[in-house]
Amino acid sequence: MAGGVIERARWRDVFGHAEFRALFLAGVLSVAGDQIARVALSVLVFDRTSSAGLTALTYALTYIPDLLFGPLLSGIADRYPRRTVMIVTDVARAILVAAMAIQALPLIAVILLLLAVQAFGSPFNAARAATLPAVLPGDHYVLGKAANDMVVQFSQVLGFGFGGAVVVAVGTSGGLLLDAATFVLSAALVVFGVQHRPTPNSGQDGHGANAPATSYFRDLAAGFSLVARTPQLRTLVLLATIAGFYVTVEGLAVPYAHEIGHGTTAAGFLLAASPAGAVLGMWLITKWQPEHRLRLLGPLAVLACVPLIFCIDGPSLPLSVALWALSGLASAYHLPTSAAFVQAVPDAQRGQAFGVASTALKSSQGIGILLAGLLADNWSPSVAVGAMGAVGTCAALLAGTAWARARRAATGTAEMPVG
Repeated sequence: MAGGVIERARWRDVFGHAEFRALFLAGVLSVAGDQIARVALSVLVFDRTSSAGLTALTYALTYIPDLLFGPLLSGIADRYPRRTVMIVTDVARAILVAAMAIQALPLIAVILLLLAVQAFGSPFNAARAATLPAVLPGDHYVLGKAANDMVVQFSQVLGFGFGGAVVVAVGTSGGLLLDAATFVLSAALVVFGVQHRPTPNSGQDGHGANAPATSYFRDLAAGFSLVARTPQLRTLVLLATIAGFYVTVEGLAVPYAHEIGHGTTAAGFLLAASPAGAVLGMWLITKWQPEHRLRLLGPLAVLACVPLIFCIDGPSLPLSVALWALSGLASAYHLPTSAAFVQAVPDAQRGQAFGVASTALKSSQGIGILLAGLLADNWSPSVAVGAMGAVGTCAALLAGTAWARARRAATGTAEMPVG
């Protein structure tokens, strides 16, 4: 794959796969609903506590559980039929999110339910990510992932952009119930649109009747080992974790909007700015040659952080939206990063390796949002955003240098497909 010429896929080829269409629509529904729920939770916590730190902490909890659940549960996608994993976890999340909508629940109960929702999200995301390469072979996968990621970001734009207005219209409970409905519809799409495939590690005839022969914890260790011992995989994960610095805008959007003199609706537009920029960025990246994409991973990671430095003085809403959108534009480097990572991993280990990478990514995001919340409580949301942008710029320079070194060392080898 690395040494041959790959025929470039076309959009109509990718959408010609019926299974991809089902997975694609399921992702749109789930992500859009999740963003509405996140706005609802942010508003709920800020209204009850008036604390930027607690608001950021609650938002961070949508990421931090992956530190534990990512590596422990993502391997389920390699040990059971991935279609079944997606259906079961979607239904479970629908029930849990619906329970979060009960107004009489104390805040701590809502947070515990949120942790459970995130626990089920780890095997779902691993199963879905591992299924895509089987549905879309070759360059179809790269283009299909681009389409998927762009629509995921666009769903965030819709969810965040209209999330504030939806919460105002139907209340926080109504927003959470809408999220529960998206999980139900997502499960239905998987049931009727995705075919059954055998368990990757079972060696079965397609029914997965017997238990996998290998130890779950041995597989878990193997996933960590694969990433740790492969320089390109390791540095790709490092580049992905830079998101922990620029994603902080999401956790601070509500208090930031209040600081610059605006309310919940403005927070929705601020939250929509980054994914809107990312949609444009990913569309542009699909126009580049594979080698060009990979060569610019480091510079784009730096550019994703730099604009946030200029938020330190709390600029106007239009300028803040523009800066956050520019950061989102550069964050599109995650597309070639994740595509190269998934394609480099054997199918039988994709779920577990995805779990390792997802754990690193989500944990960095959660920790970053938590730290930004602490900074915001001690100084201000704008200072917190600017400080995280400055530190992130330095970290991105180091990660980009490590990636360039790993690529140079691997020149002429077939270790890493470039999509």
